[in-house]
Amino acid sequence: MTTLDVYLDFISPYAYLGWHGVKPLAAARGVTLRPRPVLFAALLGAHGHKGPAEIPPKRRWVFRETARRAALAGLPFGPPQSHPFRPLLALRAVLAAPELDRPALVDRFFAESWGGEASQGLQDPETVARRADEAGLDGPALVDAAGTDAVKAALREETDAALGRGVFGVPSFVVGEELFWGFDALDLLALHLDGEDPLDPDAAARWEALPASAVRRGA
Repeated sequence: MTTLDVYLDFISPYAYLGWHGVKPLAAARGVTLRPRPVLFAALLGAHGHKGPAEIPPKRRWVFRETARRAALAGLPFGPPQSHPFRPLLALRAVLAAPELDRPALVDRFFAESWGGEASQGLQDPETVARRADEAGLDGPALVDAAGTDAVKAALREETDAALGRGVFGVPSFVVGEELFWGFDALDLLALHLDGEDPLDPDAAARWEALPASAVRRGA
């Protein structure tokens, strides 16, 4: 059975859209989803990027676009009470949970952050525990486990491993050695899983070997 790694951070509305978009795609193909929580801010820092929320015109555009996309997909959608927020506790809680329970926990955490309930953005331990309870877990125990040094280290390791696989944003979908970035890449992911990937490997190799003849000043 094919395993598809889904790199996500609850801070991203695009990760919310991508998570709900990839679930039926995977189910229709018998693909096992493996949620991989990573710290988006660390990905940005490693690549010298700004987050969308750090660029005011882009921040406005992102919220408007994701609201439109959610409406088209029939998904409930609404921003948290603040953004950016600190997603660390929820990300660690996913890693503290048994692997089989992680998809349900991701569902509940995304419902809290982007499901239209004007949440606190998963920063409150009581909120994280309540959502974990809804997923059938022991919420308070999970929050306690998420605060341990071992789980904190696990999130750093997950993020470092993602960087090692070429992940630079969320959501990212990795199957084998192939990476698809963004919720709007799900059609390409589906073609790849169906053995109908339109990418010419020789052309891809030429692109990867293409030299740069200009460098942006200050980069």
